[in-house]
Amino acid sequence: MGCRGSKVPEKIVLYYDKRSAPCRTVLLTAASLNIKVELKEINIQKGEHMTPEFLKINPQHCIPTMQDGDFTLWESRAIAQYLVNQYASNDSLYPREPKRRALVDARLNFDQGCLYQRLLNFYFKLFSEKVKDDELIKKFLEAIELLNTFLEGKLWAAGDTMTIADFALAASVSTAECFDFVDLDKYPHVNKWLARCKGNMKGYEEANQDGINALKETIANFK
Repeated sequence: MGCRGSKVPEKIVLYYDKRSAPCRTVLLTAASLNIKVELKEINIQKGEHMTPEFLKINPQHCIPTMQDGDFTLWESRAIAQYLVNQYASNDSLYPREPKRRALVDARLNFDQGCLYQRLLNFYFKLFSEKVKDDELIKKFLEAIELLNTFLEGKLWAAGDTMTIADFALAASVSTAECFDFVDLDKYPHVNKWLARCKGNMKGYEEANQDGINALKETIANFK
């Protein structure tokens, strides 16, 4: 999967934090398309997302934020969709056929509204209040169990081919590896699928695993 010959981006800038799952979703998408991205790190803990310079770029002050020439976009799943629509040589990562695209969209929405959101809920509780909330962790594991059901009998999250839904879900699910109280071995379909992602997603180590390792270091320092 590469860029269309007639549509090679001149310069794409990504404001990001590699520890962030949504940012890693975009990095995985760009890697799959052989798109070189100029990375500009934003340290939210230091308030760099609230500087006048960044607010001018993105008044919603969130990351990832992408600039493709004079076009600016934020929200990771929207960026992934844009990159494939604009630069992919075919539609395999984000099918144009309505039913196949609807299933990809459903998995993206599941990640955003359920799985990743529940991950954030217990993560922020853990780090802002230093409380390991067992009920929030249970809710997250229920989302993992749902994904395990979705993946039964399937190679990928939205069917038999890899799509941007796999990038988003892999970025979220792999984040759970940072927490010793989350055992993915209990979810065999998820476990096999994540191993498949690691083995088949182009640039996985740099685009995703480096961020996981950085997050693990952050967590260790916090403890």
